Amino acid sequence: MSSTPVPPRREPGLHAVHVLGHGRSGSGAQVRALAAGLVARGVRVTVCAPRCAERAHDFTGSGADFAATALRADPATVAVLRAVCAGADVVHAHGLRAAFRVSLALGRGSVPLVVTWHRRAYAEGVRGGLVRLMERRTARTAAVVLGATTELVDRARRRGARDARLVSVMLPPRRPPAESRRDAVRSGRPDVRTARRAALGAPGRPLLLAAGRLAPGEGMRPLLDAARAWSVREPRPLLLVTGDGPARTALQRRIDFEDLPVRLLGRRPDGADLVAAADVLLLPGRRDAPLPLVREALRAGVPLVAVGSGAVRDLVGDAAEFVPYGDPRALAEAVGGLLADPGRRERLRAAGRARAAHGPTAEDTVAQVLSVYDELAGRPVRWRRGRSAAPG
Repeated sequence: MSSTPVPPRREPGLHAVHVLGHGRSGSGAQVRALAAGLVARGVRVTVCAPRCAERAHDFTGSGADFAATALRADPATVAVLRAVCAGADVVHAHGLRAAFRVSLALGRGSVPLVVTWHRRAYAEGVRGGLVRLMERRTARTAAVVLGATTELVDRARRRGARDARLVSVMLPPRRPPAESRRDAVRSGRPDVRTARRAALGAPGRPLLLAAGRLAPGEGMRPLLDAARAWSVREPRPLLLVTGDGPARTALQRRIDFEDLPVRLLGRRPDGADLVAAADVLLLPGRRDAPLPLVREALRAGVPLVAVGSGAVRDLVGDAAEFVPYGDPRALAEAVGGLLADPGRRERLRAAGRARAAHGPTAEDTVAQVLSVYDELAGRPVRWRRGRSAAPG
């Protein structure tokens, strides 16, 4: 696939400040790759994030400056952001909470704000109302909202965004799993994937990986029902679940009581390595899937079984088995069918790799973001109240 040509810089020395949270949902790797592409094209980049995000993603290694900021929206954090953003030509916030902190820091200033929504924020009750308020404020404050899916673009427009666009989200370059390579050498196994699977407790048995929030409505109870059904297989598949949430304690009690072959891993920074080690990736939730992991599965040729959300269907096409939400029998049959049919797995692997090969490249994403920065550098946009007409 040919890359989109990178437009020439109209403003040499442009300074872009990127603000994000911990970066665990995949935004950290995206920002790292984007920063590297921008720096290579002469843009000065400053990344504002917690120190844990810098340790995980090495933003300074991409050539960016780094300013440590907390996740809170307290006066001290807002003051730090205001000071860093004061000399910027454009500020780019990644995620809802980061965008909200930036909106407080910029106020009615003239520095244009770009916001990327990588995934939808979910909450219920009082917290759900707060999330909607934050969405409205950030959508209306931003000069441009970039959504990773058409659903997010539509949501931004409903929340009052004056300019909402679909962004081409790249697959970041895979960083070498140094720890896994050391483990492989120490264990005498030349194959990194074999060593990684052994370290995860799945030597000689199928390894399934599920990703999602551990909360009601996210498909975790049907997932455990399905795990009970396929646990009678020999060899017994091991299911690893990444993610966290309020239902974790209850899920762990059930796993222990029923002796299910399931391990809850919590939040993990090594999601790409886990995907590469798995035989099948499961996405049981009916809400937003962790799209960075889905892209990693396509690139690695890992078959997927997913509930058919629009975003996932748009991304994977025919490279997945789709099942109804909340149907443990259908989920168990889909997984069992894949484990029993190597030819079917190979067809999904090939389809996934083909989708990944024709997906957006780093050049495409950098070019798109640069074009937005160019627009805004010549068109300062001030914060304003009220809802503007969304672009057609």
